[in-house]
Amino acid sequence: MLMGKPDLLDRVAQMLVLGVGLFALLFGLFMIIWPLDWYVAIPTVITTGPPNQHFIRDIGIAYAACGVILLYASINIHMRWLAAFAGALWLSLHGVLHIYEVSVGICSPDAFVADAPGVLGPPLLVFLALGILFVRQRVAPAGIPKPLLLKASTAGADESEKQYLEEIAAAPGRAFEKFAHFLPASLHRHAAPAHLCHAARLGANMVEDCGPCALSSAQWALFDNVPRETVNRWLRGDPDMPEDEALALQFGRAIGLQSIDAFELGDRIEAQYGRDVRFELAMAAAMVRAFPAMKRGLGLTKACSLTPLEV
Repeated sequence: MLMGKPDLLDRVAQMLVLGVGLFALLFGLFMIIWPLDWYVAIPTVITTGPPNQHFIRDIGIAYAACGVILLYASINIHMRWLAAFAGALWLSLHGVLHIYEVSVGICSPDAFVADAPGVLGPPLLVFLALGILFVRQRVAPAGIPKPLLLKASTAGADESEKQYLEEIAAAPGRAFEKFAHFLPASLHRHAAPAHLCHAARLGANMVEDCGPCALSSAQWALFDNVPRETVNRWLRGDPDMPEDEALALQFGRAIGLQSIDAFELGDRIEAQYGRDVRFELAMAAAMVRAFPAMKRGLGLTKACSLTPLEV
């Protein structure tokens, strides 16, 4: 899941999807607006028989629709990766058809080789982009099949954490899918430094006195490249931690306690780092409280005093 600003590989994936989207849209518009010009512009098309403007426009509509979907996906590829997959689906099936035709002798190998860059290249580039994101775990969980997401979420988790996730997965009304849409909001970070955002998040979580929830927040901080010793320092509540970390922790605790101190602490954060950082720390601290609240409602919480708080 993406936390923070996109890096170089994220941008590469985004540009690949954007480029294929533009190609598909423009290619489709060419077929729709000038079907006969398209027919003579692609040498291998002439060998398939006389032109049919209606069918050329049909295919053009499919290309243009794929292009629009891919352009939509490219705006926020980490959240809209499933749209990118959908946009590449028809393009891939079109490529499979070409492979089938050359394999059974409907079209010549020379024609297949000539068409391959424009037919197979675009969907392969989209799947390459999605591969980059998936390998680096930079996609939102919504859209991942429930069994796979549940298995990944419960791997190495505390028993109460597993039971909590399994209950959500078993709940009627597609509760787990809705839960998957909530997760990225609870981990939103763009402008804020990672260590401040996760300190506020952990501070709010510790107030709820749910040990497994605190450890889950700590693991997300590690995933966001916050040093392990820094995270353990927060869990121990070391009195000599750096001032900025202490401020973020106190801000998170104040939000968790619904204390009036949150106003003054938030003003200090805004004065030092800006309104956007204050917003992201407040959002992190507020939304993370949903997890221990849910566990408490299900009778699955375990006090921090009963859980070894170290990662």
